[in-house]
Amino acid sequence: MVQRVWGQITANGLADDSYIATSKSQIEIMLSQVGENVPLIIEPERRDTFAAVTLSASYLYSQASVGLDEVVVVLPVDPYVENHFFDTIKNMESVLLDSNADIALIGVNPTYPSTKYGYIIPTDSESQRPNEPEYLHVSSFMEKPTEEVAEYLISKNALWNCGVFAFKLGYIVELLKRKGLPIEYGELSTNYHDIPRTSFDYEVLEKATDIVVLPYEGYWKDLGTWNTLTEEMKNRQIGKGIISDDCDNTHLINEIDIPVSILGLSNIVVAVSPDGILVTDKSASPKIKNFINFDQGPMYEERKWGWVRILDDQYYEDGRCVITKRVSIQQGKNLSYRMQVGREEVWTIVKGRGEFVQNGNFMDVSAGNVLHIPMKTLHSIRALTELEIIVVQSGIKQDPNQLIELYQSWGEIAAHCIKV
Repeated sequence: MVQRVWGQITANGLADDSYIATSKSQIEIMLSQVGENVPLIIEPERRDTFAAVTLSASYLYSQASVGLDEVVVVLPVDPYVENHFFDTIKNMESVLLDSNADIALIGVNPTYPSTKYGYIIPTDSESQRPNEPEYLHVSSFMEKPTEEVAEYLISKNALWNCGVFAFKLGYIVELLKRKGLPIEYGELSTNYHDIPRTSFDYEVLEKATDIVVLPYEGYWKDLGTWNTLTEEMKNRQIGKGIISDDCDNTHLINEIDIPVSILGLSNIVVAVSPDGILVTDKSASPKIKNFINFDQGPMYEERKWGWVRILDDQYYEDGRCVITKRVSIQQGKNLSYRMQVGREEVWTIVKGRGEFVQNGNFMDVSAGNVLHIPMKTLHSIRALTELEIIVVQSGIKQDPNQLIELYQSWGEIAAHCIKV
């Protein structure tokens, strides 16, 4: 979804003025998926959309030197839209300035009384300025109504809320000041835990008094929940497993090597990954964030050089901790020149050939080699062909570990760290 939306942003000439706000844990996957030159605004931790928007605003103000009168548009990465949707986004600036509203939204003209989406309820049904892009003043919002209520809302010209909103940068900066929060990015990032863990809709939109909405006529679907995502899937099964013929409207997404069998169950989603297993009725799938423990460490991570999968994570009575990982490094890519302060590692090369350096000593390695890397030992590896390594990392649980990185590129490592 990130790739698709960023591609559309680029195709519509908006990439040079766009940023991706993401969490610290997703930096590597973003660089891998959309390119290393895409500008990122980094959240120190997960705190919902209000915190993400305010942190982004502070970055634009204090780091990118964006003026307070500049119009900022916030776009989620889960809409499935046609390219002309971005023409409407481009119109949001003129709508915000013409209406003199605090916030401008995009509302999708409903095609049926959906119970999956939130609704924007306008105060009127005629445009305010006949020669300008049409907009309506907003009266209120309603989240995921019943079908009967949705039909009534549509009769009152209500629109689907697609989660796109625009404001002048100064509006959010002043909001931060009123809440006693820092407006400088570095300080706000350090005190990120002080920002309320709530949505932008609840903290700002539902309390604002001057909001307008720009109607959009065209195809739009929110792919942010499993029930809507599966509607766009070409196949009802991805990965190993079986779905019996008596299952109706059932989807399986399996990212691991263990097969999954689904028998006699309809209208469900089964999603299997190294991080866990989800089994849900499709109508209940939007509730997932109320139940999942997001503090759990990832069991699979995509990196700009490859990927890491946690195979085993154990703590023992004597205080030792042992983590076993499977690491893949793409051909031509390398790890940074690094050291583990509180952990030692044993690497077993199981696939491919590479160049390994440890404290300046260089050697060629290939499948079958076993490498011991003590604590506080600088090391790196470059893949001459695709490499796979089993890494066993061990240490004392109570001793904090720290990863120190000196150089990122193999050129820097070769120039500064390899003995000749």
